[in-house]
Amino acid sequence: MSITSNYLSIRSSVPDDVTIVIAAKTRTKEEIIEVIGAGATDIGYNSVQEAEQMYHQLGDLASRLRWHMIGHLQKNKINKALSIFDVIQTVDSYSLAEAINKRTDRVMPIYIQVNISGEEAKSGIPPGNLKELITKMSGLDKIRIEGIMGMEPYSDDAEDARLYFGRMDGLFMGAKTISQENLDIRVLSMGMSSTYNVAVQEGSNMIRLGTIIFGERDYN
Repeated sequence: MSITSNYLSIRSSVPDDVTIVIAAKTRTKEEIIEVIGAGATDIGYNSVQEAEQMYHQLGDLASRLRWHMIGHLQKNKINKALSIFDVIQTVDSYSLAEAINKRTDRVMPIYIQVNISGEEAKSGIPPGNLKELITKMSGLDKIRIEGIMGMEPYSDDAEDARLYFGRMDGLFMGAKTISQENLDIRVLSMGMSSTYNVAVQEGSNMIRLGTIIFGERDYN
């Protein structure tokens, strides 16, 4: 199947209110152009440098997309990230949020990354710290907290992710009850190529898909 047919098949199989973020790591300009032609509106990159390269390669087409930072953001890359991305999904500390707040000249949408699996190799805050961090960010006037994001632990069985997704949905619902000026929690970003169906069943309204649309990555 083609990139176009893969995208359209998934788009028709998930609810209209679920945003598909194209996880574009290592993908070519031609692949990205094809998925834009199929109707993709949101693109995600793990690397600021790779996103910057594709942003310039796409030219006018770049403005048709909403650009998501979905990898760990180093503080020394913030200025460059702010010139490319429309949302940063991976804020996992007050110090990072504060640094973004100081350097942006616009109100920057962010999501808080939660380490729902508890794996040391994964970024994100412990689930129990979410409300405290949101409250602490209340004085940052140039960020707007719009969602939470998480990654499930790897498993061959997508059903293994259901427990973690259910926990994320509970955190999402709890975060929506907090009232403060820079808060507009609307997005629960969870679910990838092998788990997105379970994620949507458990409340996700944003899924991050790469392999299922493009096929396996070629690192050569």
